[in-house]
Amino acid sequence: MSCLLALDQGTSSSRAIVFDAGGQALGSAQLEFRQSYPQPGWVEHDPLEIWQTQLDCARQALSKAGLTGADVAAIGITNQRETTVLWERSSGQPLAPAIVWQDRRTVAACEALRTNGHAALIRARTGLEVDAYFSATKLAWLLDHVPDARRRAVAGELAFGTIDSWLVWQLTGGRLHVTDPSNASRTMLFDIHRQCWDEELLALFDLPAALLPEVVDSSGVLGATDAGLFGTAIPIGGLAGDQQAATFGQSCLQPGSAKNTYGTGCFLMLNTGEQPVESKHRLLSTLGWRIGGQTTYMLEGSVFIGGAVVQWLRDGLGLIQRAADIEALAASVPDTGGVVLVPAFAGLGAPYWDGYARGTLLGLTRGSGKAHIARAALEAIALQTVDLVDAMNRDGAGPLTELRVDGGAARNDLLMQIQADLLGVPVIRPQQTETTALGAAYLAGLAVGLWRSPEELSAHWQAERVFAPTCCQDEREARLAEWHRAVERARGWAAP
Repeated sequence: MSCLLALDQGTSSSRAIVFDAGGQALGSAQLEFRQSYPQPGWVEHDPLEIWQTQLDCARQALSKAGLTGADVAAIGITNQRETTVLWERSSGQPLAPAIVWQDRRTVAACEALRTNGHAALIRARTGLEVDAYFSATKLAWLLDHVPDARRRAVAGELAFGTIDSWLVWQLTGGRLHVTDPSNASRTMLFDIHRQCWDEELLALFDLPAALLPEVVDSSGVLGATDAGLFGTAIPIGGLAGDQQAATFGQSCLQPGSAKNTYGTGCFLMLNTGEQPVESKHRLLSTLGWRIGGQTTYMLEGSVFIGGAVVQWLRDGLGLIQRAADIEALAASVPDTGGVVLVPAFAGLGAPYWDGYARGTLLGLTRGSGKAHIARAALEAIALQTVDLVDAMNRDGAGPLTELRVDGGAARNDLLMQIQADLLGVPVIRPQQTETTALGAAYLAGLAVGLWRSPEELSAHWQAERVFAPTCCQDEREARLAEWHRAVERARGWAAP
């Protein structure tokens, strides 16, 4: 039993990867699931479809690896964060669709919190900005809009969880209702200093404590799956939000090391060690992981729309047939021809935190074509990341000397070169770009003794390619200035 099964539940798909003790993938499977947009700014998922696709992927990955559940030493789980599920304890049935992290229906509620002077308290306790991105206002919305939900929540009949809690509940047949500190720290209800649910914040959002999961270490055997799911009971040993898991999988284990994940969104994480760093430039102070009671903190910059802009070009505009086609299309022109795309489809995250910003396409002329728009989309992904790095540097956490990258869009060579040019530092892509799943596997492997310490894992990390910057400083500054002019035009567009 020396292999590990990583469940990687993402925003647009569920996947599972089987890893050996050397961190090599033995088998994998991935299934997309439906995205629902019932109203402008709303984004929902079906929790049961998430569970079924995740279970199917796990079984398929084991089959492709030629293994069974009996070969698995432990399961590690990593997940899209902040997405909010409310379910009935007696049946395990969700009461409503999951409200996805991208959802903006509670922007007005967040505005009211700021107006009433609660932002400072929330930031001091949780390290977070007041934003609809996080779980607290989503959960309050569900209690207010699902019939009889608030009464049932107070009576202890209902359970709240982010996707990690939902999956563990299903995997264990409802025996375990848990989360880890990395996920708890994204709810806007968790005191990251005392590492517990905060009574004052629960009162502020009018949320009963009976809804909440128990907070356990990110690495440690917390229970086992129902034997019927995989033919045997498998220990569950790792639990972490996707960005924290990717940081762990990238071996960013020392203070000052950083990675950026290019998934549906983009997420820059910087290890700050045993103490949280308070950002003066609207980044997030958050928990990375807790192992053996020892906590590692992170400084995070969150971009809501990263690789999702490529999906929009494919599904919304029909400019490409496959997501992978964007690289050749964008490379067919030497530059954007003055076109700038601000993909604020779900507002803007760090460092702007503007829930009323909306997507903007500027600089169009009669000569603009789909290749220019495609290249502007790639540049937008990179430029948003530059804003995050700049904020980190101004917080005194830099200067960054290199950036490790992962996620699906990190396989796009043109995007990575654009990123290196606009940042002015080398961008390093590892041999294993599925570092989110790898991080979950590492956490699970530590829990069952496959490795003795996190530091032992660093030897597994290897660079596949280094993208060195080729852009001069003047050009870099001109492109950033143009970008910031476009961002200002996108901000506040949907304000009432």
